[in-house]
Amino acid sequence: MEAGAQSRIRWQAIYDEVRRRHAGGEPLLGIARAMGLARATVRKYASAETFPARLPHGAGPSLLDPHVAYLAGRIDEGCENAIALWREIRERGYPGTSRQVHRFVAERRTRPIRSGRKARSAKASASKPPGSEAPLQPARQLAWLLVQPTSVLDESEAAVVSRVEQDDTAQAITGLARGSTALVRAAGKGKPVADDQDAAADIEAWITKARTSEGSASATFASGLEADIAAVRAALREPWSSGQAEGQVNQLKLIKRQCYGRAGLELLKRRMVLAA
Repeated sequence: MEAGAQSRIRWQAIYDEVRRRHAGGEPLLGIARAMGLARATVRKYASAETFPARLPHGAGPSLLDPHVAYLAGRIDEGCENAIALWREIRERGYPGTSRQVHRFVAERRTRPIRSGRKARSAKASASKPPGSEAPLQPARQLAWLLVQPTSVLDESEAAVVSRVEQDDTAQAITGLARGSTALVRAAGKGKPVADDQDAAADIEAWITKARTSEGSASATFASGLEADIAAVRAALREPWSSGQAEGQVNQLKLIKRQCYGRAGLELLKRRMVLAA
C-alpha cells in the first residue's frame, strides 16, 4: 500500500473518532487534548459532514519552464554539467537556483557522473556553449609562444598567437617582445664589429619604438634600458657572459644558508673553499 493511501486511512480513522466523540457530547477542547490534535483540526472535523480529503493537485508553473527547450537541446549536444547549464540559462534570464537544473539534468542523464581532474576537464569542454573558443594556455606558456619566431610555430601555436594579436595593443607588445628576444639571442656569437654596431643601433631603435608604444609596461622597460644603455650595448657586443660568476655566487649563497645556525665560520669557510 502506498504511503498516501496509508495516511488517508489514518486520518479517516481520526475523523471518525472526532465525529463520534463530538456526537457523544464531548467539548472540542477536551477532544483535542485527549487525541493530541490541534483545536482547529478538531473544529474542522467536527463540523464536516464528510471526511475533508485533500484534492489532488497537478504541478504548477515552474521558473524553469521557459528554458526547458534550451536545456533539452544542450543535453542532446552532450552537455550534462548542471552547474554549467545553470550559468548559461541564468545569462538568458533564469532567476532561480541551480537545484531545479540539477533535478532536470539528473532525470535525463545518459551516462554516470565521473570524478577526478580528467572528468572535470571533459565536463568543461562539453559544457562550452556552441561557437565558443577554447581557453588560452597559462600565462607562462603563452608568453613563451609570443616571443618565438613565427617560422618555428606549428599550426595550433600560430593560431593561438593570431588570436592574441587580434587586439591592437597585444599585437604591438608581442612585436616588441619578439624583437627584443631576437636581439638578445643574436648577441655575443663572435660576429664582426660591423654586426655589433648594427646590434647597438638596433637596440636603440627598439628602445625608441618601445617608448612610443601604447603599452605602459614596455615604455617603462625601455626607459630602464636607456638609463643603463652602456651596459646594454656591452652585453650585445661582447661575447662574454656573467653566467659563470652568477652560478658561483648562487652556489656560495646556498652553502651559507645550509650552514646558518648549524655551523661556525671555520666549517663555512672550508665548505666554500672546497666548492670553489
